[in-house]
Amino acid sequence: MPALRPRAAGPVATVVAVLVLLAGCSSGSDEPGSADPQDTPSASPTSQPTSDPTEEPTEEPTEEPTEEPEPAHPISMAALAQADLTGGDLRLGAVRERTPAYTSYDVTFASTTMGRGTEPLRISGVLNVPTGRGPFPAVVLAHGYINPAYYVRGQGMTRERGFLAQRGYVALHVDYRNHAESTDDPRVEQAVRLGYAADAIAGLHALRTSDDVRVDPDRIALFGRSMGGGVMMKALAAEPGLFAAGVGWASVSSLEAENFAQFQRPDAPLAELKAGFRGRHGLPAEDPEFWRGVSPRPLFGDITDPVLMVHGRIDDTCPPPWARATQRAMTKAGVDATLEWYDDGHAFGPAFVAAMDRTVRFLDARMPA
Repeated sequence: MPALRPRAAGPVATVVAVLVLLAGCSSGSDEPGSADPQDTPSASPTSQPTSDPTEEPTEEPTEEPTEEPEPAHPISMAALAQADLTGGDLRLGAVRERTPAYTSYDVTFASTTMGRGTEPLRISGVLNVPTGRGPFPAVVLAHGYINPAYYVRGQGMTRERGFLAQRGYVALHVDYRNHAESTDDPRVEQAVRLGYAADAIAGLHALRTSDDVRVDPDRIALFGRSMGGGVMMKALAAEPGLFAAGVGWASVSSLEAENFAQFQRPDAPLAELKAGFRGRHGLPAEDPEFWRGVSPRPLFGDITDPVLMVHGRIDDTCPPPWARATQRAMTKAGVDATLEWYDDGHAFGPAFVAAMDRTVRFLDARMPA
């Protein structure tokens, strides 16, 4: 059992936030289902030069200056992928629960927004550690949307955290910035929440570098539900190969414009949406390039990790067609992506155990001892 460390308050810093948008709610028969790859048009050259130069140059050509690549929009998946995302300094706090199978701790760890040049945020969370010596495989948990004003530490994936620990997995629930005891990011309402993906990535680094918890550094997966499914997709696209696998339950869309249309009040006046939602970004119809730029789907080709998608056939929060479209787009991009269907809704009630059994089988197969 890992030794407890005194819990210490982390530094509070102002950082440039690059944050994940929107979200579904937080917290079937076991019939697999998948679909054919989505037919997405792609542009390719249709002609070749018709002739070669007819004269040899008479002198050395003057070297043309190379143009610097255009910098990525600071709030985009491209910027997240270019950032040097770090994390670590996992600190064990109070013991929340002891069972024969595992011990649960309050924890904090460090996360950055744009890499080593920025001061760290302090992220809170809950860590379940199986009984035994380890090293253990591990899963970082990315919860769904819960209003930060009411969110409490470890909320949203309590069942999943306990289930995984009982089966020998270290489970780290990430609270995200601006949640529970995590450092507040003052620009959270001015930028899309790509920083939640940065916090999930930091959770992996915290586990890998911990002196208190014995984790196999090559057997760490990322499991997100609802909004956390979007966090999972973004983290895997931004840091290919960092996680051993990804799991998304009842996930939001991989296109952020669809999430906006689903989760913003449809009767809200346009001026209210603009003022209250972002302020400095156009709505999807006004700036589709920006919204595509903060979506993970265009970068699916970068993902190298296997992905399991789990969705309820009667999910009325995150529509089932979103899961089909995401799995098709992943498959078309070359991702090893599986989609499993269950006769359940968004929160997974009757099908929870069956879906978790399927998830653990996937993790066991993708992260063998």
